[in-house]
Amino acid sequence: MKKAMIISNPSSGQEKAEQYVSQVQTILESRGYAVSVNETAGEGDATNYGADACKGGCDLVISIGGDGTLHETINGMMDQEHRPTLGIIPLGTVNDFARALHISLDPDEAIEQLRSERIRSVDLGMVNDRLFANVVAAGSLAEALFSVSSEEKSKLGSFAYVKEGLKDLVNTPASVMTIEYDGQRWEGEAPLLVAALTNSVGGFEKMSPDAEVDDGLIHCFVIRNIGVLNSVTLGTSLIFGNLKHHKDVHYFTAKDVRVHSEDMIRTNVDGEEGPALPIHLRVLPQYIQVIVPEET
Repeated sequence: MKKAMIISNPSSGQEKAEQYVSQVQTILESRGYAVSVNETAGEGDATNYGADACKGGCDLVISIGGDGTLHETINGMMDQEHRPTLGIIPLGTVNDFARALHISLDPDEAIEQLRSERIRSVDLGMVNDRLFANVVAAGSLAEALFSVSSEEKSKLGSFAYVKEGLKDLVNTPASVMTIEYDGQRWEGEAPLLVAALTNSVGGFEKMSPDAEVDDGLIHCFVIRNIGVLNSVTLGTSLIFGNLKHHKDVHYFTAKDVRVHSEDMIRTNVDGEEGPALPIHLRVLPQYIQVIVPEET
């Protein structure tokens, strides 16, 4: 019999995760899976469960929660000889990875999409020794992202990030960064670097419209200059998908990126606090298989 593991964050989705677990279990059992359910109680639990699923020979792992739960789950699958197919039920504030894969943000619809027979091989990234699914940000916006309260995220969603980010970017001096990528080098003052694997960042699905989940590339945006006026034009470029063409943005794609600075610069990885610079980013092409909706 095929084996499936559900990894659920009970505090996600306005604490409705338990009812969604029951719905997922019913669907999986109807499809011939023996199902085990694991609820997270603290940091690192989803990583441990993800590793257990690999070592136990599970055919399928379902992540029920937000981007943080998904981030931990995939890190449990790192360097494993066997990696199960991944299913995603997004219950978080932003759910960038689900957006990029066209998985419904409505949990009930996303659960029905688990019936899909369509599997897609998807890139993941490495930041130092950790996997990431979607984005790494370095600079003042990265610090702003993990200063946003859970209440504010729930109330404002991605606009909370924009509000906090632009406020901090306008008021924070830029730091000198050195960025080396695929044999090239950029050095200069920049308050923000965004390195994305997918088109959706912070809920904005046109942040990097050219990015595909399986293109083998990191799409990088170096923001070089921020002022009150510039923040308006940058915001407009972000909304309309033209950010890479903005005069104060250095855009490039690469497979290997190293970033360092003499200043203390923190990062945000998949919406959570990440390591301080220096960082080494690289792509793991088509590293995991994910259930995605049938094409219409």
